[in-house]
Amino acid sequence: MFTLVALCAVGAERTLSLELKQLGYSPVSNAPGRVVFTSDNSDVLFRANLCLRTADRVYLQLASFHADNFDSLFDGVKSIDWQDYFRKDVRVTIDKVRTHQSKLSSEHTIQSMVHKSIYTKLGEVWHISVLPESGEEATVRIYIEKDIAQVLLDLSGEPLNKRGYRTHGGDAPIRETFAATLLQQMCWRRKTPLHDPFCGSGTFPIEAALYAYNVAPGFGRHFALENLTIYDEKAALRIKQSEAEKIRPECMARITGSDIDPKAIERARINAEHACVTAGRALQLIGSDQRIQRPDFIEASFDSIAAPFDSGLIIANPPYGERLGTSQEAEQLYNDMSSLFQSFPGWQMGIITAHPNFEKAIGRKATKAKRFKCGNLDTVFYSYL
Repeated sequence: MFTLVALCAVGAERTLSLELKQLGYSPVSNAPGRVVFTSDNSDVLFRANLCLRTADRVYLQLASFHADNFDSLFDGVKSIDWQDYFRKDVRVTIDKVRTHQSKLSSEHTIQSMVHKSIYTKLGEVWHISVLPESGEEATVRIYIEKDIAQVLLDLSGEPLNKRGYRTHGGDAPIRETFAATLLQQMCWRRKTPLHDPFCGSGTFPIEAALYAYNVAPGFGRHFALENLTIYDEKAALRIKQSEAEKIRPECMARITGSDIDPKAIERARINAEHACVTAGRALQLIGSDQRIQRPDFIEASFDSIAAPFDSGLIIANPPYGERLGTSQEAEQLYNDMSSLFQSFPGWQMGIITAHPNFEKAIGRKATKAKRFKCGNLDTVFYSYL
């Protein structure tokens, strides 16, 4: 049985849990920003990284033990068979330590102790006094909650929002994994027309297209797992081929985006092309030369467009006075955005913002307001259903 931990935006735990269940995995617990899940199939190590849309990282839990002092922490970490995961030239990094309601609280000391314990174990097993550290980096994370330590090995490497299709995000782009989360929050389905009137680099439409055509989001990148000795290259190829067979290029999806900035539209088109080319390469793994439809992007102000269909979904990440513009400019923008309700009658809307006066400025009470913390930013996702 494999126990893994997937990280996500704080507030997205339920969405991630549902996605894990859809992939056939078993969520067993969650804490703010992470979900613990299990599988008895080793394919989970690669497949979770390849397929999860709403997770930011995936870790393999190597051990969980009581650690209320540094001796028990050292011994617990040393008991792990690290030689089964690492090559002899590995560079081990303890990237983060998190403690809560525990006797051990000095993150720096915990970090040093864990690092020393790992290298002591490897030195003893491999009969070397100094590891060369000339190879690929392996990252370990430590959580200590109520004196119970979890030792996690990073399987993802670069965060999973780094899909590989976005060459330039523009100003204040939304994370790909967070965009996928918000699409799930709106229960969007591929037959429903979707439009982003502030599309920027195109993240919402591109993530919607990957979902609509059932393209696993990780096809365009590599994972830290590939540098570990537990990586099974033949299994990874088999998993890729299996997931490629699930791509549905024959589906019809009406996905569009607009932005007043011509440079943003150019970036969005380039990013969408990269994503769709990657999907095409995945299809080639199963001998198919089919292509998936690209989202359509146009240069236009949000107040100059109107609904092309009787119903659909507007989803947007407009400027909200944090990294772009001022708070006062954001409020005026939201006031002007009230025109969307007239231009898109019968459409649902989902808008993410960190601005505290959004509902007052747009002049409508949301059907639902869901709080998320993505990175260091506290946001609210307002749904109009």
